[in-house]
Amino acid sequence: MTDDAKYMQQALQLAENGRGKTSPNPMVGAVITGPDGRIVGTGHHARAGGPHAEIRALKEAGGLSVGGTLYCTLEPCCHRGRTGPCADEIVGAGIKRVVLATLDPNPVVQGNGVDLLRQNRIVVDVGLCAEEAKALNFAFFTWITKERPFVIMKIALSLDGCFTRVGQARTKLTSKRADSYVHGLRAEVDGIAVGSNTVIVDDPLLTARHVVRDRPLTRVVFDRRLRVSPSARLFGTHEAGPIIVVTTEAQCEQEPERVRALRDVGANIEVLTKSDDMKSVLRKLGRRDLTCLVVEGGKSVHQALWRQRHVDRVQMFIAPMRLGVEGEQWLNRRLVMKELSTVNVVNFGPDVLVEGDVYRNH
Repeated sequence: MTDDAKYMQQALQLAENGRGKTSPNPMVGAVITGPDGRIVGTGHHARAGGPHAEIRALKEAGGLSVGGTLYCTLEPCCHRGRTGPCADEIVGAGIKRVVLATLDPNPVVQGNGVDLLRQNRIVVDVGLCAEEAKALNFAFFTWITKERPFVIMKIALSLDGCFTRVGQARTKLTSKRADSYVHGLRAEVDGIAVGSNTVIVDDPLLTARHVVRDRPLTRVVFDRRLRVSPSARLFGTHEAGPIIVVTTEAQCEQEPERVRALRDVGANIEVLTKSDDMKSVLRKLGRRDLTCLVVEGGKSVHQALWRQRHVDRVQMFIAPMRLGVEGEQWLNRRLVMKELSTVNVVNFGPDVLVEGDVYRNH
């Protein structure tokens, strides 16, 4: 491994420290070496609105950065947002070379940060560990380029492909170890989405439990017929984050009292002109700064997202049981598996997680 690759790998590891904390900003890590090749400063982006990775590394390095090299997992910004432009600070610090994993997909930045550095006679190399850097920020790249969240379709299934027993109030399939993983995922993402039937049947809280979460968790309920009751337990969890009920314009006109009652318990009503327009729904959520959304059901919501090609990753937890004729089938697993470009299999106690990214969206 070359020194450049070694330092970029360290920058990628530093970026991981921001997982679940930086959204809607990306996770970024930076390493600075002095003219003699020794590390003089490191940093990562810890939270949205806080100092960027490059600034933290420059602060740690101080005057030792003069004539040195900056390794960064993402192109430095060159505009003023919540913080000032990093590219200007890099120029002012006397850095002579910058090694970047990838350009920033944001049109405001893309290539402009590199241009500014080169105009100031800084040597810039781009592309080292690029795929790893993009994978690290899959949600950010999707949010910027597609103007919607990265969508994870999650489901718990029996061995024979069923997700519940027909007519039963609630069917528990997965073990505590699998449940623990799911709550860990909830600690990282921006939002959870479910269908109205999930709320009616399971009456879930949709919170991240037994984990540390540093920011609000948005909960989304797809409810085109406004069936969800204002007395659902979900509406007693506003301290965990916003609750959005997605319904149609026609239903709001038919049931103004239900709309008022939901708003009275704190629900944000997102209105659609077409009930099955998932692209519009996701773009509305994207404008609310949701970069990653886990859709936990139900079947009709999964079908709509899959049919309209808005699923980026699939997570299927397979429990060691069969529901037989009592079970209700989910989507066609064989067809779903054929669409996955990568498949990882992980054991969680008695359960197995089959996870893969959707080829058509990558």
